[in-house]
Amino acid sequence: MNDRFTTIAGWVLFAGIVALGTSIVSGEIFHSERPETMGYPIEGVVVEGEGGAAEPAKPIAFYLASADPAAGEQTFKKCAACHNADKGGANQLGPNLWGVLGEPVGKGAAGFAFSEALSGKGGTWNWDNLSEWLANPKKFAPGTKMTFAGLSKPEDRAAVIAFLNAHSDSPLPLPAAPAEAPAVAGKGEKEPVLTEQQTGANPKNVGGEGAAKLTGPSGVKKP
Repeated sequence: MNDRFTTIAGWVLFAGIVALGTSIVSGEIFHSERPETMGYPIEGVVVEGEGGAAEPAKPIAFYLASADPAAGEQTFKKCAACHNADKGGANQLGPNLWGVLGEPVGKGAAGFAFSEALSGKGGTWNWDNLSEWLANPKKFAPGTKMTFAGLSKPEDRAAVIAFLNAHSDSPLPLPAAPAEAPAVAGKGEKEPVLTEQQTGANPKNVGGEGAAKLTGPSGVKKP
């Protein structure tokens, strides 16, 4: 009986050794390194950072040039729970925003208790920093009491800024759209073709003036 159990145990141990060896050999054969980029490439699709670049962000002045204050009034309704933009309006959870453009940052709206994060920024509200503030208040002034997440679309921010600009005793003229950068030859543009006058050559004048300078009276080329 003991011999029988010993035999069975031996076969079990042998089978385990074979299985372990097979696993090790299979791992070596089929082993491969993890690719740097997961997934499969799709023809015709350009991935940012791989042969293509994201379009650079346009300045807020570009969007302000065509901003609609009426559209901004609709978007401003997201802010109406804490702010108003009425002349002489009272401060609410946030300050009154009449005439905010040109005011010192975090210093205007008499009587409102601004956070040190905002009152310590310095400068005055203008197109650019007001756009940054509306895009992400917590990023613009870390520690601010403002809980609004922000307006991600530059068109929405421009419309709200145009609306706030109109709610002022002295509205500022909205900026014109920045001029487009000139195209660079070699990037989708054909190289300019020089004229005969620019090159000083006339390929059609065979045997004429251009050829006379190269040959003598007998037609033999001069050295």
